[in-house]
Amino acid sequence: MRIFKFGGASIKDAEAIKNVANIVRRFKDDELLIVISASGKTTNAMELVLTSYWDKNRKKIKEHLDKVKANHLAILNDLFDSPDHPVFNEIHDTFIDLEWILEEEPQDSFDFLYDQIVSTGELLSTKIVAAYFNLINLTTNWLDVRDCILTDNTYRDANINWDATKASISAKIPPLLQKGLIITQGFLGGTSENFTTTLGREGSDFSAAIFSYCLNAKEMSIWKDVEGVLTADPRLFDNPPLIEKLSYTEAIEMTYYGAQVIHPKTIRPLQNKKIPLYVKSFLNPEGTGTVIGQFDVKEYEPMIVVKKNQALLKIVSKDFYFVDEARFSNLFASMYKHRIKVNMTQNTALAFSVCVNDSPDKIKRLIEELSIDYTIDKIENLKLITVRHSSTAVFKRIFEGKKIYLEEKIRSNIQLVMNKDEVL
Repeated sequence: MRIFKFGGASIKDAEAIKNVANIVRRFKDDELLIVISASGKTTNAMELVLTSYWDKNRKKIKEHLDKVKANHLAILNDLFDSPDHPVFNEIHDTFIDLEWILEEEPQDSFDFLYDQIVSTGELLSTKIVAAYFNLINLTTNWLDVRDCILTDNTYRDANINWDATKASISAKIPPLLQKGLIITQGFLGGTSENFTTTLGREGSDFSAAIFSYCLNAKEMSIWKDVEGVLTADPRLFDNPPLIEKLSYTEAIEMTYYGAQVIHPKTIRPLQNKKIPLYVKSFLNPEGTGTVIGQFDVKEYEPMIVVKKNQALLKIVSKDFYFVDEARFSNLFASMYKHRIKVNMTQNTALAFSVCVNDSPDKIKRLIEELSIDYTIDKIENLKLITVRHSSTAVFKRIFEGKKIYLEEKIRSNIQLVMNKDEVL
């Protein structure tokens, strides 16, 4: 039993989908469940549809949605010789379902609408890929993941109902695997009321890990446009080395600090069942890649993780009270209430500085709530740099002469908050 996950870049157009088919064909005799993201930049495009809908801008809704339709129609026309193929009607009907939502004025919360609208991307991509696989005699079953991964009603960051999810997956998947491979959606879940939820941005890796855990998979593979897990982002640093073997502990630390090659929630379910995770390149399927597992690696190269879109909040007590344990408790309770992700903290007697993901609406609500007792300054357009297994030479080479807003060092790990435009 193997679980594969293919992201949006791997299915961005017809040629990319054909490449995925060639990879899958090598494993056609195995039990195989494939988790697929929305195609290319579809999720970003669907977010524009959503914000236009929320702003009640009918012209912009049509403009953005037409682009999504055109992109998917181009893929269909390149993959299928005849527009009479049933998949054309399936895709048309999927857009009709979306347009029924968009015809009404927005009544529900933004987060609820996000999940009902943006989730369309995964439904489109998986229907197209499944139809193409069947066309080329890769017998494929399309599965609606919302019937398998069952969640609560926390929209945009849903919590898994593990007992219900395990029961559903155990009942539905084995009979389907007897008929051929399975293609399903990443990122999505479903509630007991049959509403769509999402598992957090880039959550398809986590979806694959959920299936791996529930099915006791032999292994899970994530197919990326890089050779595997590298010591740094190749878009920011020249030729960072490949890490061929990574422990679960090291992997979860890297993802926690913002490494985008794997979703942060992915590792735990795999580690619990000791399921190895392979990170491989769909551009070079024969490459070594990275394996993540129960390894005792003694030494690693310095690893640099850059987390963008950060804000720094300096929270200062108005009444000259210490920022002590009781106040910490209240501050963190407020951040939890507004679902603000804390990435780094530092405190003095009267002030608390915190680096967070910059979600303007959420931070605005937090500041309004805290401003009764605190003066709050916000610095935007920052990035958080984490260096694991650092050395004095590495630190000087990358950071000497740079303006640093906040710095923390714990043994060989260093975190720094800097302006987003600082060149590393």
